[in-house]
Amino acid sequence: MRAILAKMWRLSKIATSGRDGRFGLFLYCAILGLSFCSVWLSLQMIAWNKAFYDALEQMDAAEAARQIGVFFLIVSGVAGSNLVQAWLRDDLRIRWRRRLTERALDVWVDGKAYWHLRAGFTPEPIDNPDQRVAQDCDAFVGALIRETLDLVSSSVALFSYVALLWSLSSFALSFTLWGTDIVIPRYMFWAAFVYVAISSVITHMLGKRLKSRLFVQEKREADFRHALIQLRENAEIVARSGAEAAERRRFDTLFDALRQNWRSVINQRFKLGLFTTPYTHTILRIPNFLAAPTYFAGAVTLGGMMQLGSAFGSVTQTLSWFIFSYRDLAAWAAVTDRLDGLFAAAADPSPMPGTPRALALRDGGGDLELRGVALFTPAGEALVPVPDFTLRKGQRLWLSGPSGQGKSTLLAAISGLWPYGRGQITVPVGRWLFVPQGGCLSPEGLVASLAAPDTDRPHSRAAMATALMRVGLADRIPMLDVAGPLSIAGLSQGQAQRVAMARVLLARPDVLLLDEATSALDPVAEQEMLALIRHALPDSSVICVAHRPPEALDITRRVVLGTPARQSTAAS
Repeated sequence: MRAILAKMWRLSKIATSGRDGRFGLFLYCAILGLSFCSVWLSLQMIAWNKAFYDALEQMDAAEAARQIGVFFLIVSGVAGSNLVQAWLRDDLRIRWRRRLTERALDVWVDGKAYWHLRAGFTPEPIDNPDQRVAQDCDAFVGALIRETLDLVSSSVALFSYVALLWSLSSFALSFTLWGTDIVIPRYMFWAAFVYVAISSVITHMLGKRLKSRLFVQEKREADFRHALIQLRENAEIVARSGAEAAERRRFDTLFDALRQNWRSVINQRFKLGLFTTPYTHTILRIPNFLAAPTYFAGAVTLGGMMQLGSAFGSVTQTLSWFIFSYRDLAAWAAVTDRLDGLFAAAADPSPMPGTPRALALRDGGGDLELRGVALFTPAGEALVPVPDFTLRKGQRLWLSGPSGQGKSTLLAAISGLWPYGRGQITVPVGRWLFVPQGGCLSPEGLVASLAAPDTDRPHSRAAMATALMRVGLADRIPMLDVAGPLSIAGLSQGQAQRVAMARVLLARPDVLLLDEATSALDPVAEQEMLALIRHALPDSSVICVAHRPPEALDITRRVVLGTPARQSTAAS
């Protein structure tokens, strides 16, 4: 319990920080103020019970009619207060969710935790981070507002209700048990606390396993949803290979796991409901049963008995916050565990144990220099040694070798992404651009694809049109005026690589990393694209990973990985 509360506190501090968070605290206090007004109105309703039922008992029609008018005034006040509270709660929720989501995106994206915390790259990979950022942030803030407001308002209301119940239950309960006379002064007061205490213990005993089941259910739901998203992303591959049966088997397996855990959840809920459901339906009637002896003894009037029952019910309902909220609290604890786990792992990604992490990366002038570099897989297996080499500013290097020898890994190490290895890498200062094999189209459309990675600063339409024309995509120029994914719909992999070449022409990087960036083009088209890059960027340093010789780049140096000679040669 202490660990969960500590996690809730950490996440709450994040949600309430910043300008929006601080203004949210003002809204929170306003909601609390309205909650206290609701408590006052409920006290008026308790007093109304006595006045109305006493009027009925005394056959006073005029007073009863007046009390009906009072009733509608109280109900109007309660309704108005609840409506304003609901609006303020929704506004507060989006403010605090925005702040918590921003911080989650900061640690997940800006610190490249999305890269380091992948399965196989760390002993503690994060499952379904998209769900934790999108869904768990909202669920946590919703629970934070709902449960804390209810707890604070219930605590304040409890003092008022307890004081009222104490003043009303001035009589004692007398009875004989096994020949002994027993007198319990203010028995209605003590009965409320004993009744709720026993009920709370029973509730916890029946529902204590619910949290762990809900935690697993969140993961199973996210796994199933993610598999469906993967089918949408890989639609062409699945359709062309006829892999529908395999995909269906995967969906069935994931859904079976989801279904099995769901049965555990509903079984736990059923066990809990065996007690809480009858409790919920009897809590407002039990007070009248307990107060009935005093009415029959003539100690109170009918109105007094109804007032006493209302006061008792208010106390027990307020004390029963834990019972009524148990399911929500269990879900909140599960969400807290998942979200805090994301923040903790992203803030300090755990490296694979026993794998060297001694790559020293430092800024240099305009040259790229590697000395004594050895790379390892996350599992600790050594990749082929990397020969020492220096790439001067404006030179072009061809990185070649058989597949699986670590060419893409070396590019990641040069970029500062790969932590597993030894040696020293001196990198040039300036603007870098990495172009992968797939071309890396942006889901925001063609304009964003051409501007990537600075999608918030697109180039002029004229510049983009010129770049598309130079790479042979003049027919796509009208798509610059079309927003969203429709503008890149139907592009083949080769066309996507041409879009990437247009992005290179627009970005004009100081250092360009090409990782099989023209592999989908035919040899003639590939050499045309590389020649275009060579003449457009004469002063840029280029590292090109390719199986075919990139002759049009006018290569000045070649590094071969995975050969007995482990050679690094200079092209004449």
